Amino acid sequence: MNTTEPLQLLGGISPEQFMQRYWHRKPLLIRQAIPGFSAVLSRAELLDLAERDDVESRLIVQPHQGKQWQFKRGPLVRRSLPPFKQAGWTFLVQGVDLHDQRIHDLLQQFRFVPDARLDDLMISYATDTGGVGPHFDNYDVFLLQAHGQRRWRIGRQKDKRLVPDLPLKILAHFEPEQEFVLEPGDMLYLPPGYAHDGIAEGECMTYSVGFRSPNSVELARELLQRMADAAEDCLEEKIYRDPEQEAVTEPAAMPAQLHAFASEAIEAAVLAPDAIARALGEYMTEPKALVWFDAGDALPDGVDVALDRRTHMMYDQHHVFINGESYVAKGKDFKLMQKLANERFLSVKDVKLLTDGARSLLGQWSEDGWVCALN
Repeated sequence: MNTTEPLQLLGGISPEQFMQRYWHRKPLLIRQAIPGFSAVLSRAELLDLAERDDVESRLIVQPHQGKQWQFKRGPLVRRSLPPFKQAGWTFLVQGVDLHDQRIHDLLQQFRFVPDARLDDLMISYATDTGGVGPHFDNYDVFLLQAHGQRRWRIGRQKDKRLVPDLPLKILAHFEPEQEFVLEPGDMLYLPPGYAHDGIAEGECMTYSVGFRSPNSVELARELLQRMADAAEDCLEEKIYRDPEQEAVTEPAAMPAQLHAFASEAIEAAVLAPDAIARALGEYMTEPKALVWFDAGDALPDGVDVALDRRTHMMYDQHHVFINGESYVAKGKDFKLMQKLANERFLSVKDVKLLTDGARSLLGQWSEDGWVCALN
């Protein structure tokens, strides 16, 4: 992608300008970001996904007839849903890009943001007046209208207190500053923490492109666990010795030299060559909990190769990461693997340029269902 080229998707500015002016800073309303756009999936197709146990879905019903907000996690059986004539309810299907190639292709238009940050595309269906209440997210989001109309009220919202005792995180004192009605093809970008409330005007569908924002505690926990597992293979095992230990009158006191030994062990694990880099890459490419791959076929000769749409592949200066695994790479193979990660495709000519070892690895990924032959 040419990041300096103006895009209709971003209202006629370039990805470079968008990242400098709006990303993490302020909202952007884009009329006809995708001219003539209409829902890629029908309501029936979306309901089919919501019924599956390998798809994350949710049902939200607004207060009516004396009842409070109702929340239910999927799978969502059709007969358990309210009537479509009933106003004020919505269902949401997460990660639709993992299950439909058309939605996966649509998500690729947002890859001017690093893959490590791009999360998924969620589709929400709502009957008239349906929504999830005023709330805020801790991540960036693009809200693309696909069918019908939705009225958005947004605001910077200093008061982040929530309504107590609800199954949803709804702001107690929402203070909107702007209001827009989005038609199919219109899109609204919101930075993290920006409060918003979307209300359907008639039946509507909205596509939400969300971004991954791991917090420091989550990241530290995951990386430390991975580095601990890797330490068994990459560190020299040492046994604690204390030949200079003196007799003690306070036996319950922790020996200072044991504390130092433990600190050195932790430091060795963290500072082991590439420890953090490998742990981070493996964590960021780990498939989501509900994702699994069917066994693939042996990779034939003379074919183009593409990544499966569920595959996460990234790289850093020395490694290639794919679906939670890491590989040290260099030279021609490394450049071609970078190309596969960036373009999600290698031509027959590219595949032939790989060394025998790299082609063998690509073949294993094919058998694992991570990549596939195109012809």
